[in-house]
Amino acid sequence: MSPSSRDAASAACPCGLPARYEACCGLFHAGAPAPDAERLMRSRYSAYVLQRADYLLATWHPDTRPAELSLDDAPGQRTQWLGLSVHAHTVTGIDSAEVRFTARYRIGGGSAVRMAEHSRFLRLDGRWYYLDAV
Repeated sequence: MSPSSRDAASAACPCGLPARYEACCGLFHAGAPAPDAERLMRSRYSAYVLQRADYLLATWHPDTRPAELSLDDAPGQRTQWLGLSVHAHTVTGIDSAEVRFTARYRIGGGSAVRMAEHSRFLRLDGRWYYLDAV
């Protein structure tokens, strides 16, 4: 593990839960299945923070997953993720759930932006997947 990876692993988890990354979203990024849709959504937020496009694609439902996903920022337009607030996690069926949340970010030196989303998730073969936003 490189020094920067070690620092990230021992740092607070980007998802906002009171845990170190390695004991929180790091488990899911390493391959463990998320126990519910909220934890999957939090781990996906952390993947955006850590620029883990591989994880985002792997946890996207196959029916709605894009062929590729680039998280590369344009020069001078680096995305800085500022925080996540989960407002509701609703189980809508045995293998379906919805999560409402707000993510805050800033691009380059611009003003902070709030992105509110109502996401839908489905569980297939014991693993949760992001389906879409409504």
